[in-house]
Amino acid sequence: MTIKFDNVYINDTGTVTGPYEKNGPLQSYFDKSYNDFYFGLKTWEQAESKLIEDSIDILLNKIGRTRFDIDLHISGDLMNQLTSSNYAASKLGIPYLGVYNACATSTEGLIIGSSLVDKKIIKNCVCSVSSHNNSAEKQFRYPIEYGGPKRKTTTFTTTGGASAYLSSDKKGIRIESGTVGSVIDMGIKDVYNMGAVMAPAAAQTIYEHLRDTKREIDYYDLVLTGDLGIYGKKILKEYMETEYNIKLKNYDDTACMIFDLDNQPVYAGASGPACAPLVTYGYIFNKMKKKEITRVLLVATGALMSPTMVNEKMTIPSIAHAISLEVIE
Repeated sequence: MTIKFDNVYINDTGTVTGPYEKNGPLQSYFDKSYNDFYFGLKTWEQAESKLIEDSIDILLNKIGRTRFDIDLHISGDLMNQLTSSNYAASKLGIPYLGVYNACATSTEGLIIGSSLVDKKIIKNCVCSVSSHNNSAEKQFRYPIEYGGPKRKTTTFTTTGGASAYLSSDKKGIRIESGTVGSVIDMGIKDVYNMGAVMAPAAAQTIYEHLRDTKREIDYYDLVLTGDLGIYGKKILKEYMETEYNIKLKNYDDTACMIFDLDNQPVYAGASGPACAPLVTYGYIFNKMKKKEITRVLLVATGALMSPTMVNEKMTIPSIAHAISLEVIE
């Protein structure tokens, strides 16, 4: 299902990262970065909530507004019951919707916010996401102190927070449309191969977006997925060609961009809800503002698992949502 938006823009963004992202190839495109994983707090979970708070503070300073000027805050993360977003929201005092689609949460939030702004139900909103490597490891796998070996297909959760301000003010980057994906389950049970789990969902959403909009893949200067990693990226390209006869040419994956895969110990690349928006709001928006690229299809992907279901040997469903981003003419 693709929703067309007539008058919605990402006017500005705020981005915050941890130490791995700070030392990665895109470091100059982030607003703020920390040198460790605690940010001066006692726990990783508290640190993750601070990522959201910081990204919103940066964003509000950029646009010259206060929290009292914001109609709605939409936010999501990987923690049980969205605790990182919930605690951040409790300090902000803005009307709040918590959303969850794993690492596809960023585009889910943008589609919801764009729908409300476009229909003039609200004047503006802030869409946020966060992820934290250590808090995610503790919840979904093993605490990092365990030191267990991992397979090469494993992805490394991004530590970061990203927030975007949406309104009908014609400045920034236009959100032209959004495609809501369907849950796909290919029967994969390997929690250490998220790229393989999510690639089919990304493929179906890309195909449905092109079908709904009656566009060819070359309409976009860049198709950007997140976060499939180096193996999922390869699977997606092969799957698109085999299943849909679509060849991805101008294509990249944010999980392969945010880290230095040759020199940082991040396995198959990045993951986490913050991965796609950090790369997009920083590096990609910079290129769009310079008009080096003018049309981008951002497809965020998520593995809809829980530790309980994985331990019960259940298969892992996945989802992908897409938004079409355009430079204002």
